[in-house]
Amino acid sequence: MIKSKDRSGYIGASDTKYVMSRWNTKTFRNWWMTKLGISTNDFTNKYMIAGTNWEHRILEFIQSEHTDEQVIKGRLRVNIDGRTGNKIQEVKTFNLEKGFEVSKAYYEQCQVEMYAFDTKECEIVAYGLEEKDYKNYLRDIDKDRLFFYPIPYDEKFIERYLQRLNILEQCLKVGILPEEEI
Repeated sequence: MIKSKDRSGYIGASDTKYVMSRWNTKTFRNWWMTKLGISTNDFTNKYMIAGTNWEHRILEFIQSEHTDEQVIKGRLRVNIDGRTGNKIQEVKTFNLEKGFEVSKAYYEQCQVEMYAFDTKECEIVAYGLEEKDYKNYLRDIDKDRLFFYPIPYDEKFIERYLQRLNILEQCLKVGILPEEEI
């Protein structure tokens, strides 16, 4: 669970989609302005709020040994939801009626988490929420709505990511918009 809402000065694992995307788009520029501290993004919705409120209960239910750990490597600041031994646990809640699949963004986020925490083990712990769960965060966890997705470590992805991250770190240090791209 992220305690500070300040997203400036650092690039997180959940930002990986921006690191790996095209840098000449309006979406990227808006994100970059937040990283530079020029603007803020306070967007939230009922799904994000529910995910935040269910996360620790899910980690407790699956008996995660460690929660809310952070590693900083240069301008990379990575927070993980949970960890048991060397296995990172990334919690995602989803609307049970709509189903869940591991998106490219989730896969890439897990890659960066594994890199930052120097492990090759990560799983997405997905929990399907019913409509009542969006209004009552104290309902019992239903083990039949828990799904586990192991994410294999992708060394080639991390090589590409680190090249791009290095450029963005340099641009962040001096406060400029990066040129499109390597």
